[in-house]
Amino acid sequence: MSATSSIEWTDATWNPLRGCTKVSPGCKHCYAETFAERFRGVAGHPYEYGFDLRIVPEKLAEPLLWKTSRMVFVNSMSDLFHEDVPDEYVVAVAKVMQLADWHTFQVLTKRAERMRALLAGKLKLAAKLQHIWWGVSVEDKKYGVPRIDQLRKTPARTRFLSIEPLLEDVGELDLAGIAWVIVGGESGPGARSMNPAWVRSIRDQCASEDVAFFLKQWGGIRKGDAGRELDGRTYDEMPAVKKKPFPDPLDYEHRVRDGRRIAANFDGRLLQKLHVVSA
Repeated sequence: MSATSSIEWTDATWNPLRGCTKVSPGCKHCYAETFAERFRGVAGHPYEYGFDLRIVPEKLAEPLLWKTSRMVFVNSMSDLFHEDVPDEYVVAVAKVMQLADWHTFQVLTKRAERMRALLAGKLKLAAKLQHIWWGVSVEDKKYGVPRIDQLRKTPARTRFLSIEPLLEDVGELDLAGIAWVIVGGESGPGARSMNPAWVRSIRDQCASEDVAFFLKQWGGIRKGDAGRELDGRTYDEMPAVKKKPFPDPLDYEHRVRDGRRIAANFDGRLLQKLHVVSA
């Protein structure tokens, strides 16, 4: 989607998928859906299909063209593990991440069970790569907290939580095996409020378990007004990033070629449920 990003905890966003469907209360005021639906029917626009789920093979090789190392949020406008995205396409995304190992990729999902199954199977190699972080969204006790249990059972090297929008006190969390916790309030029209006591509880749990804590935003209709300080300070903690050097010219040329070959394997015959659109 973009070689840069305004999201506080990443540098860039990459969207080889577009669109999604709601699965839990955290999806109620989805910023991605609101943005995408503004352009439904606008011919030639990346979101002319609104928030309908579709793949974008032309975007698959995009991170390979970014030569400067970045933190890359994967599918800010979708969910890689959506049930209608074929395994073959999820594997293709993972292969590109494996090739572009000078970046750090941040994969976030609400479909924790499918992520766990694929990382134990077809994505087994990608699960252990240090430059790919795997996370789940958490918004409440009923839907969000069980995803943490699934994530802990996922054979991933680096696991993280995005507790956003935080809709209630989630209580005591089992943070074993979790490297990073992001917390944020909901923003935009109709935003549900976030109680500071809920945030302090999570912050203190992270501190006691030596887990990196990042407060993204308080949210609200105008999130900029509320800022992102808690008790007089800003929390920007992240796991340590171990950057790999950029490949030599010949190796890089081979990786780009492999990425383009991966993208060329997809067409409408394989993905009958989804639109296949150009970039």
